[in-house]
Amino acid sequence: MDISTIEQLIKVIENSGVKEFSYKDEEMEVSISTLDHPPVIAPASGPAYVAQPAAPAAQAADEPKGDEEEYITSPIVATFYSAAAPDVPAYVRVGDRVKAGETVCILEAMKLMNEIAAEFDCEIEAILVSNEQHVEYGQPLFRVKRL
Repeated sequence: MDISTIEQLIKVIENSGVKEFSYKDEEMEVSISTLDHPPVIAPASGPAYVAQPAAPAAQAADEPKGDEEEYITSPIVATFYSAAAPDVPAYVRVGDRVKAGETVCILEAMKLMNEIAAEFDCEIEAILVSNEQHVEYGQPLFRVKRL
């Protein structure tokens, strides 16, 4: 199965309303989910490689102390979008206060749109990437201050 076949498969799944799909043959295993999970693509005989989400920022043991900077980071390699469409306002701007679970941007990976939400109540101090910029796994997207 080549990448163009996988891309076509993703398009079909997006248009069908199917939430999860898996396919396995002798050479490859593909799992696609439109939930909060990144796609998994791996050889059938080897280990599965999955883009792991960033560690939750709101863990008791990892509570920031004093002036430590906190970030909302990219859980996947993708393209960053600040708004749902070119003609609508950005999800957040510098100075906005957001609640836990509120969408702050969209990351597109393999034609799948992933809404990225704040994991805790915070104020956006800086937007660190530009609209339509390619971002890497773990790359800081926003510098935030916990509320």
